[in-house]
Amino acid sequence: MNRDARKIAGDLKRLGIRTGNTIFVHSSLKSFGWVEGGAETIIEGLKAAVGPEGNVLLPTLTGSDKLSASCPPVFDVRNTPCWVGAIPETFRKRPEARRSLHPTHSVACIGADTQALLDRHDLCPTPCGRRSPYYRMAMRGGLIVLFGVNLERVTLMHTVEELTALPYHLQPEPVHATIINMRGHTLKRTLYIHRYGDERNFSIMESVLREAGVLWSGRVLQSETMIIRADALIEITLERLRKNPRLLLRG
Repeated sequence: MNRDARKIAGDLKRLGIRTGNTIFVHSSLKSFGWVEGGAETIIEGLKAAVGPEGNVLLPTLTGSDKLSASCPPVFDVRNTPCWVGAIPETFRKRPEARRSLHPTHSVACIGADTQALLDRHDLCPTPCGRRSPYYRMAMRGGLIVLFGVNLERVTLMHTVEELTALPYHLQPEPVHATIINMRGHTLKRTLYIHRYGDERNFSIMESVLREAGVLWSGRVLQSETMIIRADALIEITLERLRKNPRLLLRG
């Protein structure tokens, strides 16, 4: 592990990350400035921060506004690239990483509880609901880590939308997805996927979460970093969404 990886782990420790934690990371590689070893070094720093007893999860999303019941997703867990940045794409390819089988909202994980966190994501009726890695991570006391990005990138917000069954969030018709697993076997799954078009304003919750003491910030190398208690994000946002179902929509 090089000096930058050790510095990343140390900075995360100073921000409250502990050995054994489960962390869900959203990231911008360029926010770190120049890093020896690039994305691989950042991943090593994340692993060192939580240790072998902990878990590191990253989104490896593949959904798009082109997908629908008439154009269902085809997802190869080994080969379909994600579109959420260089760090997740590098992370999912590591030999020790496992990727969940959801055709639009897969998650990659390295850690002691990988199977329990990712298992049967392809059988979730919605991408981010109660049986998904997003919700499981939160219920295990997980922390969201945002490197150089804001709350607009927090996929767990979709979990809250699904728990509230907001009418704008999912396509009305299910899709018949094709999934190719690690062994090359083809699976067929019928599930609901996201409906694109309504612009979100997840950042509206930042000040609320800060005031509640469940969001705090600092710096990791040059990256402006926020950390959020995932379970509290769900609880607080759910309470507000029940009063105002259009809270997370822009405009």
